[in-house]
Amino acid sequence: MKQESSLMNQDKKVSWFKQNYVALTTIWIKECTRFLRIWVQPLMPPAITMSLYFVIFGNLIGNRIGEMGGFTYMEFIVPGLIMMSVITNSYANVSSSFFSAKFQRNIEELLVSPVPTSVIILGYVGGGVARAILIGIIVTLVSLFFVDVQIHHLGIIALTLVLTATLFATAGLINAVFAKTFDDISVVPTFVLTPLTYLGGVFYSLTLLPEFWQWVSKANPVVYMVNGFRYGFLGVSDVPVTFSLSLLVIFNVVLFGIAYYLLKTGKGIRS
Repeated sequence: MKQESSLMNQDKKVSWFKQNYVALTTIWIKECTRFLRIWVQPLMPPAITMSLYFVIFGNLIGNRIGEMGGFTYMEFIVPGLIMMSVITNSYANVSSSFFSAKFQRNIEELLVSPVPTSVIILGYVGGGVARAILIGIIVTLVSLFFVDVQIHHLGIIALTLVLTATLFATAGLINAVFAKTFDDISVVPTFVLTPLTYLGGVFYSLTLLPEFWQWVSKANPVVYMVNGFRYGFLGVSDVPVTFSLSLLVIFNVVLFGIAYYLLKTGKGIRS
């Protein structure tokens, strides 16, 4: 009898994992299909925009600035520009997709289904991460036309990329939960993400700032993402890499907890 009950429990666990895996992959594939179906619109503009950044800031202005941190200005800004495109696109993908599902009342069907809330979050966030990684690869390939990209530590690059994309994808989901109209999902990228990104050490080293402004800049979370990513490429960083990665993990856990609470309680959705 004991053997039969243990086998039944094992079968239930296997069945539960299979069902959740199917649900997770279904949401993730739907999210990936959504932007791959019109791949020119979501994937090409970042490549064109970053090309302009490389031409203007790298070739034209960079020659006058000279070296920064022991590297040419073009080499210095490449990691930051890649990270900037990852941040904006992971956020935009999930915020627009989740709000569309909320607006069309599709998300309510998911919430009342047997699919766990964590699986729903991971499915939507996974779509944003996939788009961010694709765009990161595209921007990296574009940068090869302008500069020889160095790789100091591939593991740090991959880890920082995934953690940052996951963080801002989750933040985009939270924004979509609170948004009442499509205009609301563009407020945060315009008035929060853009200033934080430009002040996050993408185009300059924190060591160039006075000591007071260095401490002020360290209150900007994007500084740690950009510098962690830059360390993976160039081996230099204005802040400790281990601290940057630890902060990213903490932020991810906190935002996932907030997203889980919002979906579990139906705040901003069941109205």
